[in-house]
Amino acid sequence: MALNKPFNRGPRLPFKKKEAEHNINQFIRAQEVRLVGDNVEQGIFSLRDALAIAQEQELDLVEISPNAVPPVCKVTDYNKFIYEQKKKLKEIKSNAKQTVIKEIRFGPNTDDHDFEFKLKHAIKFLESGEKVRAYVHFKGRAIVYKEQGEILLLRFAQALEEVGKVEQLPKLEGKRMFLTLAPKAAKK
Repeated sequence: MALNKPFNRGPRLPFKKKEAEHNINQFIRAQEVRLVGDNVEQGIFSLRDALAIAQEQELDLVEISPNAVPPVCKVTDYNKFIYEQKKKLKEIKSNAKQTVIKEIRFGPNTDDHDFEFKLKHAIKFLESGEKVRAYVHFKGRAIVYKEQGEILLLRFAQALEEVGKVEQLPKLEGKRMFLTLAPKAAKK
C-alpha cells in the first residue's frame, strides 16, 4: 500500500469555449443574405460577396435574423454587437416593475384597535402601489373559528374599498386564510 502516492484524476479535459449565440462569418449557411449595417450598401447579396464586404472593412458578418427569407446579416464587430445586446437586455430588466406583496397577519380574535392599526398600514402600502396579502393564522384548535376569520378579512377588504380592489377572496390554505388586495388604478 503506497501512502505517499498522489491521487490520479486521469487526463485533464480542455476547457470548452462557449459557442457563439449567432452564426458569424463562415458559419452562416444561407446562399443569399440581406445585408445591413453602417457604411454598407443595403440589399440582397450572395454570401461570398457579403463576406468580402465584411472582410474589406475588417469587421464580422453576423446573422441577426436567421428565420427571415433571405436571412438578415449585419456587418459589425461581433464583440461590440454582443456588448450592445447585453446592455439593452440589462436596461429592459431595470425598467421592468417588480411587484411587491406586503403581508399583514391577523389572529381569528383580533381586537378593533389592532385591526385599525393594521388597516392604516395596509392603506399606506396600497397608496404606494404595493399589493397587500392579509391572512388570518389559526393556531391549534382556533381553526373552528374559520367563519370569524373570513368575516374579519371581508371587513378588512370592505374598509380598503377606497384604495384597493380585491384580487382574491378569502381562501383557506392549511392553517391560514388569505385575502389578496391590489392598488386601484390611479385616477387621472
